[in-house]
Amino acid sequence: MVLGVSMVIVKIMGMVYKILLARVLDGVGNGIFNIAYELYTPLFMLATAGFPIAISRMVSESVVQGRYRDVRKLHRISIPIFICTGMVCFLLMLIGGNFYADLVESAESKLAIFMLSPMILFGCLMAIYRGYYEGLRNMVPTAVSEIIEASGKLLLGLSLAYLVSYFGTQEYQTSGTLFGQAIADEEAFYTQLMSYTVAAAILGIAIGAFCGFLYLLLRHKLKGDGIRRVQLVHAPPSRPAKSITRQLITTAFPIGLGAIIMSISGTIDSTLVQLRILDIMESQPDLLQSYFNFVDPSYFLPNADGNFKIQTFLFGSYGYSLTLMMLITAVTQVFGTSALPSITAAWTARNKKRIRRSIETVLRTTTLVTLPAGFGMSVLAWPITNLVYGNGNNSAEVQIASTVLQIMGISVIFIATSTPVCSMLQAVGRVDLPLKLLTIGMVIKIILNYTLVGIPSVNIQGAAVGSLVGYLFVLVMGIYFLCKETKVIPNFVTVFIKPLLATLLCAVTAILSYNLIVLAIPTKIATILAILLAVVIYVIALFLLRAITKDDMNMLPKGKKIVKTLEKHHLIR
Repeated sequence: MVLGVSMVIVKIMGMVYKILLARVLDGVGNGIFNIAYELYTPLFMLATAGFPIAISRMVSESVVQGRYRDVRKLHRISIPIFICTGMVCFLLMLIGGNFYADLVESAESKLAIFMLSPMILFGCLMAIYRGYYEGLRNMVPTAVSEIIEASGKLLLGLSLAYLVSYFGTQEYQTSGTLFGQAIADEEAFYTQLMSYTVAAAILGIAIGAFCGFLYLLLRHKLKGDGIRRVQLVHAPPSRPAKSITRQLITTAFPIGLGAIIMSISGTIDSTLVQLRILDIMESQPDLLQSYFNFVDPSYFLPNADGNFKIQTFLFGSYGYSLTLMMLITAVTQVFGTSALPSITAAWTARNKKRIRRSIETVLRTTTLVTLPAGFGMSVLAWPITNLVYGNGNNSAEVQIASTVLQIMGISVIFIATSTPVCSMLQAVGRVDLPLKLLTIGMVIKIILNYTLVGIPSVNIQGAAVGSLVGYLFVLVMGIYFLCKETKVIPNFVTVFIKPLLATLLCAVTAILSYNLIVLAIPTKIATILAILLAVVIYVIALFLLRAITKDDMNMLPKGKKIVKTLEKHHLIR
C-alpha cells in the first residue's frame, strides 16, 4: 500500500514535470529527450540485469524459511555486482552515445545522452537497497527514495530547463550568440537551444537520482534492515557465498534478459521508426508532407548537414502519447512488485488457497485500473492530449499524439496488465517464461512496426499497432502459463468480465458527456468534467456489478472502515 501511494505521488509529479517541460520543449525537444532515454533504458536494464527482482524473490524465500543469515549475506554479495555492472554500462553509454546519435541523425541529442549516463550508476546503487527491502516486505525505503528522485526531477530539472531556455533566448536576441557561441541562423539557434535545454532538464533528473541513493544509503546505515539479533542467532548457518551467488545469477539472468530484450526492442523501435520515416522522405516526401500539412514545412527540408528534422519531430510527438501510457504501466508495475514477495511466500509454503487469492486480487486490481484508463484514453484521445500538453503553440504535436493515443489507449491495457502477470510467473519460479514470451512479443512488435511505419498513410501510428499486437500475445500466453504452472484458474467473470462491462459504460459516458459539455464551455474544462463524470459512473457500476471485493478495499488506506460501511449497504461481498 505504501509503495502504491508513493507511486501515485511520483507519477503525478512526473506528469506535472512532463506538462511543464512541454511548455519549454516542442516536438523536436521532446524527440531529443526520448532519444537519450531510448539508449539509457536498455543499458540500465543490462546493468541491473534482473538482480533487484531476483534479490527480492530470494530474500522473501529465505525469510519464509527463517534463513536470516542468508538474507544478510545476499545483500553483501549484491553490492560489488551492482557497482561493477553500473560502472561498465555507464561507460558504455558515455562512449557509445555519439555513435547512437549519429545513427539516428540527431547530433543535437549527444549532450542529453552525456548528461543522462550517470543515471545508470546511480540507478544501480539504488537497486541494491530497493530489491533487498522489497524482499523483506518493507516498501518504505523504495517509496521514499522514489519520491526524493521525482522531487529532484520536478524541481531541479524544470528549474534548470527554464533557466537555460530563458537566458539562452535573451542572449541570442541581444548579441546573436548562444552561451558565447556564434550562431549561423535562427534555425541553428533553435536546435542548439533545444539541445541545451533538454540536457539541463536531464541534469536535474541525475541529481535527483543521486539524492535518492544517498537517502537509501544513510537509512540503511542508521536504521538497519529490521532483522533482529535473536533471528540471526536462531537462524541456520548461511550457505556458502558461491552457492548464493550461483542462485542469484541463475535467477536474475532470465529476468534480466527479458527486461533487456524489452528495452533493446524499444531502442530498435525508436531507431527503426525514425529510419522508416526517413525512408519515406527519400521515396515519397510529398506524400508524407500531405498527411502532415499542419506541421512546420521547414521540418521536411534538409538542414546544413543534409539531415531532416521531421523524424525527430514525429518521434517526439509520438513520445507525448507514450508519457500518458507510462502513467498506467507504472501503477500496474507496483502491483507486480508488491505481489512478488507475497506470491513467492505462498508458493514456497505451497498454500494453494493463498496463491489463488493473491493471483485473483492482483489481476482484478490491475484490470480495474487498466481497462477504464485505456478505453478512456482511446475515446478521449484528443481532449486528454490537449488538456495535458496543449499550450497554443504545439497544436501539431497534440494532433499527432492524439491520433497515436487512440490506438495506444487500447495497447496500454495489454502492456500494463502483462507486467504483473510476468512478475507472478517469476514469483512461482518460472523466471524463464517471461523471457520467452517477451522475446516473441517483441519480434512481432518490431516486424509490424517496420512494415507499418514505412507505409506513408500509416506512418507513426504503425508503432502503436505493433505494440498492441505484440503485448496482446504476451498477456494471453502469460495468463495461460500462469494458470498451467499454479494449477489455479482465476474467476474470469470477476477478474475481467465485470470490470469490462463497467468500463464500457464508463467510456460511453466519457465521450457522450464530453461532446455535450464542450458545446457550452471551453474544451479543457469540458474534458475534466467528462472524466470526473465517467469515473463516478464507473465506480457506481463496479458496486452494482459486485466487481470489487473486500481484499481490494483492504488495500486502501482505512480499508477496513470502508469495508464495514459498504457491507452495511450490501455493496460489497
